[in-house]
Amino acid sequence: MKRKILSIMLTFALVFSLMAGCGTKSSNNGESNSTATATKTVKITLLNSKGEIQAQLEDAAKAFTKENPNITVEVIPAAAGQSPFEKVTSMYASGNAPTMAMLDPGDIAKFKDKFLDLSSEKWVKDAIDGALNAATVDGKVIAFPFAVEGYGLIYNKAVLDKAYGGNFDPSSIKTRDALEEAFKKVEATGANALEISPMDWSLGGHFLPIAYAAQSKDPAQVAQFLSDLKAGKVDLANNKVFNGLMDTFDMMKKYNIDKNDPLSPTYDRGPELIGKGEVGFWFMGNWAWPQIKEFDTANGQYGFIPVPISNNPDDYGNSGIPVGVTKFIGIDKTQNSAEQQDAAKKFLDWLVYSSTGQDMLVNKLNIIPAFKNITLQPQDPLAKSILQYVKSGNTLEFMTTLPPDHWSKLGASMQKYLAGKIDRKGLIDEIENYWKNVQ
Repeated sequence: MKRKILSIMLTFALVFSLMAGCGTKSSNNGESNSTATATKTVKITLLNSKGEIQAQLEDAAKAFTKENPNITVEVIPAAAGQSPFEKVTSMYASGNAPTMAMLDPGDIAKFKDKFLDLSSEKWVKDAIDGALNAATVDGKVIAFPFAVEGYGLIYNKAVLDKAYGGNFDPSSIKTRDALEEAFKKVEATGANALEISPMDWSLGGHFLPIAYAAQSKDPAQVAQFLSDLKAGKVDLANNKVFNGLMDTFDMMKKYNIDKNDPLSPTYDRGPELIGKGEVGFWFMGNWAWPQIKEFDTANGQYGFIPVPISNNPDDYGNSGIPVGVTKFIGIDKTQNSAEQQDAAKKFLDWLVYSSTGQDMLVNKLNIIPAFKNITLQPQDPLAKSILQYVKSGNTLEFMTTLPPDHWSKLGASMQKYLAGKIDRKGLIDEIENYWKNVQ
């Protein structure tokens, strides 16, 4: 009887143990699932084609994650010298498309079948006039306008004040001769006049396009000029604006601190030279401020003057600098999940509407935002200088929709001209042949 009772008790114990085990397992699973749901993170990636703000973008990504713990953002840099179009295309080909891709305006339409339709996003209505032109394809907004930028001859005001024996007025330089006089005055103080950075993207993507933009105040006329170039109808040898710009470039070459080895400098040399006051001028854009700031000896006093194309101060272009939206961010819809797409939208919203995001955009990334609702005033002097040109109406079109290989192909031609390997006729031949054969 005892054995029978013991057997029954053991049976009950075994059953209870099994039941308890099942209950425990169920409970653990419940806790595990709950924890997984609570801590599940969505990882998204951003291809960054503005290498000069890589560190700052990484900081912005961390700040975003701090406020949105379930989303992590990896910022992937595009390789130096590689166009963002090439980089993104290769990532798509490998099945590893970034969630967000930062591209040049001329490349956006090429991804119309891969980028998400963002037309219903709140920031679309808050974009400044014209900001969405390059992002609108087939009636849909497929990219986010990330940065308004401008460029010209950056000046170090401390150097120029010394050269002019008082308060330098940048608006006094509206002709080629006035610019050369400024170069001479700077050299008279013992400093060097100018640094010309020889990167193909700077020479071919920024300097040469001034010759296009300055053809007319009317964007339609500029577009027609480019169409005529493609059709072989433009004779650059007799084009006043082009030759005026190149005459200025010839003069700049004479005062270039690196004229004896003009293709040797890297981008990093420019910010140091202008920041330390070793040169008075540097041809570059406002994206360079984070690097200049590291070497600043002028108490943040820098600004832009235009690149004059003639000795007539009234000629179009002599009082303005190119300004426009230069970078757009598209969200992939083919290789990233719906959760990743939603997370990317949230990141872009954060940049435009959260106080932290706005601070990151304006004060840390030194970006001039393309949105009317952002009232933060940029603190960096180059952005302030650009805004002054915008407010006064003295801007040229930033040629942001040129063919994607324009800066590399014609940048190489400009490098040869800078180094004296081809003359003006050789440069004209290469430019005209490029446009006749461009795809």
